[in-house]
Amino acid sequence: MNMTPMQENFIDTAFKKAETQYGYLAKEADVLKKFPRTSTKDGQLKGTDEWDWTGGFFPGSLWYLYHQSGNEKTKAEAIKWTEALEKAKDLDQHHDIGFVMYCSYGNAIKYLKDPAKIKEYQDIIVHSSNTALKRFDPKVGLIKSWNEKKAWDGTTLWKYPVIIDNMMNLEMLCYVSDLTGDPKYKQVAISHADKTMKNHFRKDYSTYHVVDYDAKGKAIHKQTNQGYSDNSTWSRGQAWAIYGFTLMYRETKKADYLKTAQQAAKFYINHANLPEDRIPNWDFNVGQAGYKSDVDFSKRALNYVPRDASAAAIVASALIELSTFSKGKDKELFLNFAKQSLETLSRPSYFADYGTNAGFLLKHSVGSLPHNSEVDGPLTYADYYYLEALTRLKELKN
Repeated sequence: MNMTPMQENFIDTAFKKAETQYGYLAKEADVLKKFPRTSTKDGQLKGTDEWDWTGGFFPGSLWYLYHQSGNEKTKAEAIKWTEALEKAKDLDQHHDIGFVMYCSYGNAIKYLKDPAKIKEYQDIIVHSSNTALKRFDPKVGLIKSWNEKKAWDGTTLWKYPVIIDNMMNLEMLCYVSDLTGDPKYKQVAISHADKTMKNHFRKDYSTYHVVDYDAKGKAIHKQTNQGYSDNSTWSRGQAWAIYGFTLMYRETKKADYLKTAQQAAKFYINHANLPEDRIPNWDFNVGQAGYKSDVDFSKRALNYVPRDASAAAIVASALIELSTFSKGKDKELFLNFAKQSLETLSRPSYFADYGTNAGFLLKHSVGSLPHNSEVDGPLTYADYYYLEALTRLKELKN
């Protein structure tokens, strides 16, 4: 599908501004000696180490920027921050090794033209996938997201919790099966996706955030950790679902995955509570009748409902790819919605001025409002999926 000159200009302008801003962010990260994650309450850069789930997004974003500009300085920063993650190939205390290693090393493999480094990075990705399989129990049929954890109510103990976010870690497994010829990685990904498709979705294709399982793989609790209530739709959770089932359709061509992605996308796009600018509130059902929370949100001292630009960026990226698998009105719906979302995110209301926003691109994301964490600020993964979406949109013209 061809884009108009205006659209091409919008994308190229966004990339140029982003690379300039990330030059600033890289300098700040060097001083901090940590991977950028968000900002502090007073607007300073807040970082993390390689054992956090967000470490791979900063180098991954640098790879997207290098792919567009060919700037050797950006490439050097991307290599430096990617290789700083190597120890995380053994990250097994939670499920997010796919986020950490595939967004960084996976993008490096895609955009580098150095056979020796590519082979080195592929070996690290294979190692990382073997680590990921340690959290898969074949009796349950799913990759365990977290270790034992108490739910909001203070009494329910999740023993085998699986969160919708976990769909995003399956891409690395599919890649490694293709790379090595060993089907076991993709088989695990398919098993996880099948059970998620069965238990995480309501009839209207909205999603539960957390599903807890017993030792035999039976779903025993359906709740939330970062949404408004157990039966509400947490916006970023819905975004992970759209993206995750789109990528699993790409990797398997299973028709049920495509239908699930399309229906989850339509729930999001057509929701009555979606603001006109297409950037969702952090949860679709905040404060509505019929949605009871165990958290007292009045203590959050907010007189407004925060938006979540990270959810918008994830959905935009997913919809661009989903449009390529869809036909007719669906194809048009998904692509136009993605374009409009990206245009909104590229305006000053969401895209930060140079040197502000602690060096990040996008403003107005929410990490976890129930935990009063990272509310209405920048998030490294919002930037990552925004840059990925721009990359995908630009490539459509070819």
